[in-house]
Amino acid sequence: MLHNRPFADIHIGDSACLTRTVTGSDIRTFAVLCGDVNPLHVDERFAAAHGDGRLTAHGMWAGALVSSVLGNELPGPGTVCLTQQLRFVKRIAADDTITATVTVREKRIESRIVVLDCECANQHGEIVALGSAEVIAAAESVSLPRPSADALASQAHEKFEQLLARVRTLPAISTAVAHPCSDAALGAVVEAAQAGLIVPTLVGPAEKIRMYAQRLRADISDYPLVDVPHSHAAAAKAVELVRQGMAQVLMKGSLHTDELLAEVVKRDTGLRTERRLSHVFVMDVPSYHKPLMVTDAAINIYPTLEEKADICRNAIDLAHALRIAHPKVAILSAVETINPKIPSTTDAASLCKMAERGQITGGILDGPLAMDNAISREAAAIKGIVSEVAGDADVLLVPDLEAGNILAKQLTFMAQADAAGIVLGARVPIVLTSRADGVRARLASCAVAVVMAHVRQTGRPD
Repeated sequence: MLHNRPFADIHIGDSACLTRTVTGSDIRTFAVLCGDVNPLHVDERFAAAHGDGRLTAHGMWAGALVSSVLGNELPGPGTVCLTQQLRFVKRIAADDTITATVTVREKRIESRIVVLDCECANQHGEIVALGSAEVIAAAESVSLPRPSADALASQAHEKFEQLLARVRTLPAISTAVAHPCSDAALGAVVEAAQAGLIVPTLVGPAEKIRMYAQRLRADISDYPLVDVPHSHAAAAKAVELVRQGMAQVLMKGSLHTDELLAEVVKRDTGLRTERRLSHVFVMDVPSYHKPLMVTDAAINIYPTLEEKADICRNAIDLAHALRIAHPKVAILSAVETINPKIPSTTDAASLCKMAERGQITGGILDGPLAMDNAISREAAAIKGIVSEVAGDADVLLVPDLEAGNILAKQLTFMAQADAAGIVLGARVPIVLTSRADGVRARLASCAVAVVMAHVRQTGRPD
């Protein structure tokens, strides 16, 4: 919890402090946020040539630490900062541990202004910054929960939060879950059911599923449980339930993706349509300005031109379901010019021509585009690319599975993206979750499938 000190409870001589070790990542992030990208702040090679190799923190990093003490400790929540004057007397560098201390020097009763002396000292006790601050303290006591890292992360992933908020207004969708026989697989089902997204039917070895439910302390008594002996039978039975109209979504449990899809693509008993199956990662990348789809990163290894056309059509249909009226599809390659020695560039040109001739509809296609041109208007402008898609892509259509898988995992683990996985092109949406997925990503995967199922039922992306 965060607690403040209202003006009446503050006394001359009261003090508070906060200690933090500054990292190279902190210094770079602060430099980007404030716009001061002096190489001493961001370039270790430059810092080595002009010092001890450690990045130097911007002086106002110390000021921000003082602000944290004022806003969180003394006076605390509700504080309004009027002035802050600091003199920076010694360098702060990466790996320094800085303690910021504020001490009340003066109170002005008529205006609730509090004047505080401020100082920052490093791990050696050396003063690195010295000054004062004037603030208005709150008149009343304030107590509120301290925001958790997860709560702040969810705010950084507001695109998925908006998707989940939308889906919670829709009725839950009946879902056949094939072989949920692991903590992660069954946990994802329970989370989605408790969130009101799906009504699951669990298909697999009954005793094994109950054992995992007991381990998770999850009550699955309300979920129909279809007892089959092993994962092969679970895949076949789950597909059969969908064919019988008893489920509108198919969800992968702990069996291998190939095992489930082998049943889906069977000609007589599967869920095939005239479309090629393809996988889409719907990604919430905090640094990108809207949801970003990556396809295909999980099913089609080296797709042909004809298969890429279906992959593109599937992604466009999904974009429409997600209320993107005119999705912009960037067809990726290593370069943005057509080179017969790079097949992905000629495929991109052919796909664009197919769209021009009405063979692919509903979206705006451009390619070949390199990754930088697809997501950065500045990069596209530097290279003289004039395009509706460049720098504003909704869909990234990758050359092959390897490229797509690497790209999606880079965004997930290096750009802190969340990724919802879904297979399209079958009679119903197929949810794919990973053991590495967090709760929000698992729920988002189910949410995307619910939206697709709802659109297929109603014919409109409500």
